[in-house]
Amino acid sequence: MSSKLSTFICQNCGTETSQYFGKCLNCNSWNSIVEEIKSKRSKNKDTKNNKKSIPFKEISSKKISRFTSGFREFDRVLGGGIVPGSVVLLGGEPGIGKSTIILQSAGKISLNEKVLYITAEESLEQVKIRWERLNQNSIDLKIFAETNLSLIIEEIKSVNPSFAIIDSIQAIHNHEMESSPGSVSQVRACSSELQNLAKDNNIALLIIGHVTKDGALAGPKTLEHLVDTVINFEGDNLSSHRLLRSIKNRFGSTFEIGIFEMLEEGLREIKNPSSIFTNKENIAGVTTTITNEGTRPLAVDIQALVNKTFYSNPRRTTTGININRLHQILAVIEKHVGIKLSEFDCYIATGGGFEINDPSSDLGVAISILSSLKNIPPLASTSFIGELGLSGQVRKSNNLRTKIEEAVRLGIKNIVVPKLEEEINNNFQNLIHIKEISNIKEAVDYSLSK
Repeated sequence: MSSKLSTFICQNCGTETSQYFGKCLNCNSWNSIVEEIKSKRSKNKDTKNNKKSIPFKEISSKKISRFTSGFREFDRVLGGGIVPGSVVLLGGEPGIGKSTIILQSAGKISLNEKVLYITAEESLEQVKIRWERLNQNSIDLKIFAETNLSLIIEEIKSVNPSFAIIDSIQAIHNHEMESSPGSVSQVRACSSELQNLAKDNNIALLIIGHVTKDGALAGPKTLEHLVDTVINFEGDNLSSHRLLRSIKNRFGSTFEIGIFEMLEEGLREIKNPSSIFTNKENIAGVTTTITNEGTRPLAVDIQALVNKTFYSNPRRTTTGININRLHQILAVIEKHVGIKLSEFDCYIATGGGFEINDPSSDLGVAISILSSLKNIPPLASTSFIGELGLSGQVRKSNNLRTKIEEAVRLGIKNIVVPKLEEEINNNFQNLIHIKEISNIKEAVDYSLSK
């Protein structure tokens, strides 16, 4: 016995209502509510549960046996490789290279594992054209072009691969539901069935998802909660570099990044990413800081341009640095260094436009601003690490040891840091000159004195 129910669902956040509203009451987005028809089936009340709870101490703690994605940078973001039975969601802007990196990875994985690539957006001939352009090799790789969820599940069960790819979830259609492909109901239902299939058969599953115009992953938030790992593929049309960034990871650290370069023959991983974000130039307004993204330390140039303003309100513009962070740093400089900046425009940019979220970059931003204002290059071959407190003190930074190790590896001769533990200072005494400072005034006197 079945009957049809009509419900109204917000395509932005997934909120369900019994009637139409022009504005979603949950996420406040306009014209995002769509009427959807879904089937209501009678539930079997005699369902038996064969599973039983067991004491926690009886659970065997087997070490997770991962297999490689074929890219060391991709493995880093995943937490060390692909976990059998895990579900990974990969999102990114259209044309950024999601299908390219996954097809390259599928070819490399197929040299050791059985791989099934399900393309719901392209024909087999279109995938073959990309494959020939990428000039890849494979051994046990199968391609299946289909949008029907039930046929896709049958094919996965028949092939029983170690790794399956869905490209993309918004193009798959469950014919038991009357809503259109890509709707919240379809994405939620298809993802749930695919996730259950992956867990029951110990198949690693990678799902490619679309993004909204705001850059967020399309579909309901329940999709992100359903999967084990959420990865964003970032980049822009002007740069050839691409960033893989983990937003959620049950098997590794979050906000880990992998860096690639888009070439004519596909994506190539960057093994020394610090080299693309630094120029090692000793000029006024440019400093180098070392930031941590996940577990990886990266050296990034911070550029500042400070000019006399022609407006009643000076301009403040940033690329790669949070604008509110800049306002706070400017206030600290005015208060504790005694330099009035309200008469100057201030522009800040990071090398390559790399987005820095680590507050330990504060000191580098402050020194680059004062260096540009005074037109004095900072101390040559120097890196600046430290978070600025509102009282002008330089606060301790996380992972200072790994940041100093990265500075040594890059051949940086001096590093300005907050007060260190004696053990860390002794370990690097003969490798790099470490200047410990306690406040912004000390850092300025050391770095910009001629």
